[in-house]
Amino acid sequence: MSGLWNLAWLEIKIFAREPLGFISTIIIPVIMFVVMGRSLGGRADPSERLRTFVSADLPVFAVMLIALNAVLSLVTIIAIYRESGILKRLRATPLRPHTILTAHVLVKLIFTSVTLVLLALAGRRFYPVALDVSWFSLAAALIVSSVSIMSLGFLVASLVPTARFAQPIGTLILYPMLGMSGLFVPIDSMPPAMQTLAHFLPLTYAVSLLRGIWLGEGWLAHGWDVAGLALVCAVCTALSSRVFRWE
Repeated sequence: MSGLWNLAWLEIKIFAREPLGFISTIIIPVIMFVVMGRSLGGRADPSERLRTFVSADLPVFAVMLIALNAVLSLVTIIAIYRESGILKRLRATPLRPHTILTAHVLVKLIFTSVTLVLLALAGRRFYPVALDVSWFSLAAALIVSSVSIMSLGFLVASLVPTARFAQPIGTLILYPMLGMSGLFVPIDSMPPAMQTLAHFLPLTYAVSLLRGIWLGEGWLAHGWDVAGLALVCAVCTALSSRVFRWE
């Protein structure tokens, strides 16, 4: 356990020293949340759809950005560590392989939690709509969603050929999923083929869970979403364990 925390603390310090990654992962989602909320929520006669977007969908969008940025950062770091030989050297240490990989996930979850706290503080101060939400339940839903999406990130990181292509490939895979998650367009209004594909994507279940928690719905009402996220996590973790490359 001490090895896990020591490695996690080392990764936190390395991440904090990289301004670009720190800003894109922590600062940008909070700024987008506040700026878009104030610009859209300040309209004199907003439509019903716009009011719904500002009060529910925009916060969920900001929370999903937090998760996606964390996953993209994970994909990039794993690819860089593999190409530079760091993963190979870490595997030669007394640390077990699952401890090394768990440390990376733990670091991303820590920064995800920090970003959520900043989003909550900024929202209470600057957001034009009252944020009446259980932040504890939202944080739990975000962690569950992030772990599931990170398992997909590990699968992507296992397959990308070089670090140069890690973030572009991760972006091309993850962000189109956000477009089919039901956040912007209801899944029922999509073509049948896209509806079928949407039900295989972790972001579909993550958006449904986060939106429900934000609107005050209970966890029991989203049992299928949690089950879908757990299934994606189990499948992607099993595949990653088979194809993950340390060098």
